Amino acid sequence: MTKGVLVVIVGATGVGKTAVSLTLARELDCAIVSCDSRQIYRELHIGVASPSPEQLAQARHYFIGTHSIEEHYSAGQFETDALEIIQQELTVRRSVLMVGGSMLYADAVCKGIDAIPNIDSMLRAELQQFYHTEGIEAVRRKLWLLDRKYYGEVDLKNAKRMLHALEVCITTGKPFSELRTQQVKQRPFKIVKIGLNMPREELYAGINSRVLCMMEQGLEQEARALYGKRHLNALNTVGYKELFAYFDGNISKEQAVEKIQQNTRRYAKKQLTWLRRDTEIQWFHPQDEASILTCLKTALLDFD
Repeated sequence: MTKGVLVVIVGATGVGKTAVSLTLARELDCAIVSCDSRQIYRELHIGVASPSPEQLAQARHYFIGTHSIEEHYSAGQFETDALEIIQQELTVRRSVLMVGGSMLYADAVCKGIDAIPNIDSMLRAELQQFYHTEGIEAVRRKLWLLDRKYYGEVDLKNAKRMLHALEVCITTGKPFSELRTQQVKQRPFKIVKIGLNMPREELYAGINSRVLCMMEQGLEQEARALYGKRHLNALNTVGYKELFAYFDGNISKEQAVEKIQQNTRRYAKKQLTWLRRDTEIQWFHPQDEASILTCLKTALLDFD
């Protein structure tokens, strides 16, 4: 087993993961691996709350602005790429941090994901066109025909997940549900999971304020610069899609801001629901950095 610990910092959007991770990186003298599926894109900054240049300078970061929104990037690719970086870092350091709110990306590294085949871009485009032309009900019917087991498990309002299942069914000729073994893979390092949380009223007030701050920082201008590429999956993201609706004339600017706040709060709630199922997570308030450090230093004693 590799000598070292992967410290995973998770929590809802807006809870303060970046600030805590910078403190821990300094105290533990280690690098930060971002597991944020949107901060990985170099064209997205304000809307995805990417670390500032000053923050990036405080610690070695990986997977911040490393890919283009034009590229397809998946949790499976992240699993492979991140594991290589983590094991590389653990050859010279006792620990490495992995920080972010993309739960699927974090789980891909900690537990592994099934070996789903690469999907042909033409097939993906055809299914997207099918969805836009025929509607979500047609997608449900097709999924019911190809994989009734997964049909009974999936959120039937989530077109993205159903389309992905159809891609796999058509590519492999097998039901998507048969390929999802969900077996936890063993990793050659210790994993310690730290969850950051605070009372809901405090979290939601912080989210509302952060959205207003993003608008002051120039989120509208950032979204306008990306408007011509709004069809890309990377831009089907809270903060951008609401402003695109404003640019299209469907809602007012004030309504767009309110919707960004509302959808961000909903996303935070969804993140916490996912995370609370993981009994390995030790929870702390983001301001309780002293207790977090004590917890981590105890975990690292095994490697002294």
